[in-house]
Amino acid sequence: MIPRYSKPEMANIWTPENKFKIWLEIETLAAEKMADLGLVPKSVPKSLREKGGFDVERIDEIEREVKHDVIAFLTSVAEHVGEDSRYVHQGMTSSDVVDTAFAVQMQQAADILLADLDKLLAALEKRAREHKDTLCIGRSHGIHAEPTTFGLKLAGHYAAFARAKERLENAREEISVCAISGAVGTYATLDPEVEAYVAEKLGLSPETVSTQVIPRDRHAMFFATLGVIASSIENLAIEIRHLQRSEVREAEEFFSKGQKGSSAMPHKRNPILSENLTGLARVVRSAVTPAMENVALWHERDISHSSVERMIGPDATVTLDFALQRMSGLIENLLVYPDTMKANLEKLGGLVFSQRTLLALTQNGVSREDGYRIVQRNAMQVWECNAQTPFRDFIAQDADVKKALTEEQLDEIFDYGHYLRNIPTVFKRVFG
Repeated sequence: MIPRYSKPEMANIWTPENKFKIWLEIETLAAEKMADLGLVPKSVPKSLREKGGFDVERIDEIEREVKHDVIAFLTSVAEHVGEDSRYVHQGMTSSDVVDTAFAVQMQQAADILLADLDKLLAALEKRAREHKDTLCIGRSHGIHAEPTTFGLKLAGHYAAFARAKERLENAREEISVCAISGAVGTYATLDPEVEAYVAEKLGLSPETVSTQVIPRDRHAMFFATLGVIASSIENLAIEIRHLQRSEVREAEEFFSKGQKGSSAMPHKRNPILSENLTGLARVVRSAVTPAMENVALWHERDISHSSVERMIGPDATVTLDFALQRMSGLIENLLVYPDTMKANLEKLGGLVFSQRTLLALTQNGVSREDGYRIVQRNAMQVWECNAQTPFRDFIAQDADVKKALTEEQLDEIFDYGHYLRNIPTVFKRVFG
């Protein structure tokens, strides 16, 4: 988590101040319910509300001696609360505080990421609608295939991020659990009502079986979801990078006044944002495997997961937050060149109509095998002459084609409008 790729709102979630604030709230809520149940004096939650506090530097100082962060925290709180502090953390274990707080932090992070996704979805929808009928070449294997529209390209990415939002909502719900169950999760020193109370107040649900820690399959799914979102970011970034290549230049990142592309070559306008997003996606995905490996813990608990989560929690969420915001800005300001798209579409002299020609031949009495052979031999001539002679000229002069198709039928075949006729159906499916 470095400042260059951090937004303050997300980074603040992972500060010691926010973590210890959540810890203190958990201890206070637990004390409130314990007081209601007559397990601790009613003065305890009152003292925590009125005098409860902590000092981060003091916690660090104590931890250097005791080598235990929760004990260090409780000692600092005790220095603020006084006599009633002996009832704080009554019957609880460290994981009750740490795991529940981590759930709250992931909730907070998920809420920011969901807002980021909404912003990106809005940007993609706006540009998709803008270019709904902007014809461009579709490519398979990087080679010209058939016409599509730039709006349809963006609509596909919109659909991917809409799925991402739904997955993140589900992952947020799955991770929103509370564990206040004591050592090895038996509630031997705690009443389950304490857990239920804390969970309700924090917007969580009690963990079904906590075994002292919240099962890490929940966390694995959360980070896996972040990894899939990152892959969707990279998918869109790669598309932009390819479209910005000098030989293609159908779209490119906005190049601001005063911006420099290269220290050596003043003419350069490089796709630096989409390249950066490709790299950031790798960082987010790097959290997935450790999160998966955290699922397997010894017996009721160990802490092999702890050091991992201290790093991947901040790093994955902060990086993804930055990446989503950067992608939104990139799409909002993306420069699109319809004229270049049209020129590239026609670069191969009409070869994009090969399938239409094949289908027309089969519909007019030619076998598919013969039709394919007829179309391919003419298409190969276009390749060999570097499209100096258009595909239609070769087709129109072919004796076998003349027997099957009229000039009027060829006019219909070589009509770009055919590729636009069902775009509204897809847009309705995507955007409603």
